[in-house]
Amino acid sequence: MDINLLNHFTIADLILFIFLLSALFQFFYWGFFYSRLAFYKEKRKNAKHCPVSVIICAKDEGENLKKYLPSVLTQNYSDYEVIVVNDCSEDNTAEILEEFEKKYPRLRTTAIKKDAKFTHGKKLALTIGIKAAKNEWLLMTDADCEPESPEWISSMQKNFTSDTSVVLGYGGYFQGKGLLNNYIRNDALSVAIQYLSFTMRGLPYMGVGRNLAYRRSVFFDNKGFSSHAKLASGDDDLFVNQVANKNNTKIEISRESFTHTEAKKSFPEWAKQKRRHLTTGKYYNSKTKWLLGGELFSRVFFYIGFLILIINLSYPVLVASVFVLRAVLIGIVIKLSMNHLNEKYLFLTSQAYDFVSPLVNFFFFIANKFSPRKPSWK
Repeated sequence: MDINLLNHFTIADLILFIFLLSALFQFFYWGFFYSRLAFYKEKRKNAKHCPVSVIICAKDEGENLKKYLPSVLTQNYSDYEVIVVNDCSEDNTAEILEEFEKKYPRLRTTAIKKDAKFTHGKKLALTIGIKAAKNEWLLMTDADCEPESPEWISSMQKNFTSDTSVVLGYGGYFQGKGLLNNYIRNDALSVAIQYLSFTMRGLPYMGVGRNLAYRRSVFFDNKGFSSHAKLASGDDDLFVNQVANKNNTKIEISRESFTHTEAKKSFPEWAKQKRRHLTTGKYYNSKTKWLLGGELFSRVFFYIGFLILIINLSYPVLVASVFVLRAVLIGIVIKLSMNHLNEKYLFLTSQAYDFVSPLVNFFFFIANKFSPRKPSWK
């Protein structure tokens, strides 16, 4: 290499190189992976009709059960049961379940009694519910979730074929007022774009417990949640990360298959939930960590490089052009994905979320490092 060329190679040139390399990675992720959901076309599915067990865990969820459980118990599906595990509730959960059992013959309940000498998380309640299930196919949701339609079970069941072990659905949040609600919904949309698109590329790595199905035999063949029993979270994403592969996993994103839940109303409540969810990432398999880490770090370096170069007016036309091109690509993918997932009023704030979310997650990562959370699922 010409020594004179090296002498003219500046810090700005190095930052530009990092910026362009990060942009290349970003175009790869959004163009190769995330566009899969955006341009998804559902194929016709002809699964054999089979019995289903819906599993719901409830801890002080009396009012939510009263509000949402009837929509689960009145599905347009002929062969299913609903098992609700009352996990040490201290509210009116037991009374409401007793009342519902008289009205809905599909409902079966079991309870965990509180023991001051023994603490546990949601995984124990789920395991008890799964053991009580009569059917091979299990469909998970939460006590504060409402199916989008009476065809929820039927829509998810279309994927229960002989070669399928896991079905990933979409669990969104009800639209509400305020920036926090908008951020939570953007976060759920972003996570869904990732895990659904990766699955369509043959790399399933997680699901959400608000809308997730798998075989009872797969649960017991893999010893349930034993490999991550010590963690408060992971009953959905870590279990899927452990058992799912490109051959045994399907997605379902018809609108009738969605569930929705109430978003947290205050930042401290949501921060507690988000911190719990972020404790599981380091336990993903190596391939998943590399792929997710690659997207995150390339996005961070992309924004850092952009800000430095723009502030210093270095290569402004090139830098601005690359930035706008990426923004257009992201906008197209997000808008089409929103249409698939029936999400509204997130498009204008999605670009801000793309910039802010790594900062928020880094803050929670540091908080978890220096102030670990005690095991809990509420």
